[in-house]
Amino acid sequence: MSGAQAWGFTDDRGAQLGAARVPRRVVAYVRAGAALYDLGVIPVAVYGSGHDGDAYDPAKAGVLEAVGVPYLGPGRALDEAALRELRPDVVVDVTYDGKSPYALDAALVERLGVPLVALSVGNQLDLPAILDRFAALAAGLRIDGREGVGPEATDPGVADPAASVPVPVPVVVGSDAVGPEIVTPVTVSPGTGPGQGAALAEFEAAEAALREAAARSGLGVLALSGAGPEQVHLARPHAWPELAWLAGLGVRLLDPGPGPGANWLTADWVRAAALRPDLVLFDNREHATPPYALPGGVRLAPWSPETPPSPAAYARFFRDLAEALAP
Repeated sequence: MSGAQAWGFTDDRGAQLGAARVPRRVVAYVRAGAALYDLGVIPVAVYGSGHDGDAYDPAKAGVLEAVGVPYLGPGRALDEAALRELRPDVVVDVTYDGKSPYALDAALVERLGVPLVALSVGNQLDLPAILDRFAALAAGLRIDGREGVGPEATDPGVADPAASVPVPVPVVVGSDAVGPEIVTPVTVSPGTGPGQGAALAEFEAAEAALREAAARSGLGVLALSGAGPEQVHLARPHAWPELAWLAGLGVRLLDPGPGPGANWLTADWVRAAALRPDLVLFDNREHATPPYALPGGVRLAPWSPETPPSPAAYARFFRDLAEALAP
């Protein structure tokens, strides 16, 4: 794919986006940027959400901090002049409602005059469909693997922060590819292991390991986000694509029951303990607090509700959970 080739993409708001050439300089929400990196596209910078501070949140960032991709701070506090200096060709965010970008103001990107891609991470799609959408975007942005996203995408004379890091080159696996940018069902990166399609193979192997561990253990699992010693947000499993997928793999997820809140039921820790979980998946993002006042013997395992949407990232999560469920 040549850098002079016209580019087009329809995002999950239904916005039909286009450019005279394939975007080379990508600025992204940190979760989206980490997924794109796994899929072979290196952002020139990433930004956080309203929950984030002035430093990377490791629960969202994947390897971005380690490879030196700059972090700009919370998206809604971005300085327009500083963003212009980065000369982005495209901005990539996520959307939970299918209408608005999650982490920054659309008006800011409009003033820059560049496309804004918002991909769904809400429960409108299941987890494989979310992974497919990020894979399709990465396939459209990728130019011969690293071309257009490596040193040439940075300012002249500035060393590419990822120049020494091997970048996985995604490949299409599964059913037919329709044109150069539309792929079904999954585009994956072989960078997690030797051979074509190793990331997908690892994802599927991690699913199998988790399915087996869930069947053997039968443990009740409660996903939650701590909000201090007096309050906790209890996840409604079918409102979260990854939790719903876990349930489909046989993980016995506990529902917090009736009450307000579409994604979370906000309660106290007594309510959490009353559900008698065997294992608690606790939100490990920086703004969440550790679990409080749970019964003795409850197992704990970290969970990021903002795991980067890539096969490699979810394979790691599935493997970790399988180990936590093991006897």
